[in-house]
Amino acid sequence: MLDASIAFTNPEHIQALFGVQDRYLRQMREHLGISVTVRGDELRLRGSDEQLRRGIATFSELRAVIAAKGYLTDADVHAALGLKIAAPAIPHEGTVDLFEKARRVAARSPGQVEYIQAIRDNDLVFCLGPAGCGKTYLAVAMALNALRQEQVKKIVLVRPAVEAGERLGFLPGDMLAKVNPFLRPLLDALVDMLDYEQVKRYMERDVIEIVPLAFMRGRTLNNTFVILDEGQNTTVTQMKMFLTRMGVGSKIVVNGDASQSDLPVDVVSGLMDAVDRLMHVEGVTAIELTGRDIVRHRLVREIVKAYDDNPAAHLLRRKG
Repeated sequence: MLDASIAFTNPEHIQALFGVQDRYLRQMREHLGISVTVRGDELRLRGSDEQLRRGIATFSELRAVIAAKGYLTDADVHAALGLKIAAPAIPHEGTVDLFEKARRVAARSPGQVEYIQAIRDNDLVFCLGPAGCGKTYLAVAMALNALRQEQVKKIVLVRPAVEAGERLGFLPGDMLAKVNPFLRPLLDALVDMLDYEQVKRYMERDVIEIVPLAFMRGRTLNNTFVILDEGQNTTVTQMKMFLTRMGVGSKIVVNGDASQSDLPVDVVSGLMDAVDRLMHVEGVTAIELTGRDIVRHRLVREIVKAYDDNPAAHLLRRKG
């Protein structure tokens, strides 16, 4: 048996090479027949002369792919190994499989179909729309789908607590108890899709994390599906801080409703500012849902329409 080594300049590139839960590494060990260990920022390979020749060529090719785009896909690994990819079952464009007791979430409007496809095709998606149009629910479904397919290692659900920032001291309990009312909608969406005990286990193992936006500072999230809910309530500085948490192999979805901002009137919304700044960047897209996409009680659509048609009605009555 012979030995060889391949150096990496960035330790994170080794993590990307191995894949989520080392599944790429397992494939390469199986098909190349070599032993692979890590020593610092080097890979140590052990095998026969022919195995090492193929191994060095494969790992060098994948190292170049990671250096170019920062991550690997199944197609990259299969191409480097010279494997033919069996055509996967193509999901219905408006259906999200949760891989949980045959549960699926289906889009209920053309706008929702477009939203689901946008998340599949892009690493950063902004979704703007009124209450009840499925912004958060569908994003959580897509996050669970990615987790169950081992495309990501964890899910992080984030919400700004703008109202809590003003009245936090008046609420009982410790910090987590104070912010719980603002994070509850995200937990409700999870429990609607998975059994409560499964959600509890995920949270205990830190596979699913629900946190206030302020707790995101200083973190780097690799191989993570991150959802920021109520993005209209972020400032420009907060949005920049949040978006720059994105690490290797991660996906971010930012939701918001510009008509329901709790920011002071003279403060620019970080959501709208980010959409304006980033729409020209490859891998970033924005989807706008409307009243036609509302799937809650039938009256929600009428309520949203009434406010949109005459937003200043209460001011006119006061003047009269």
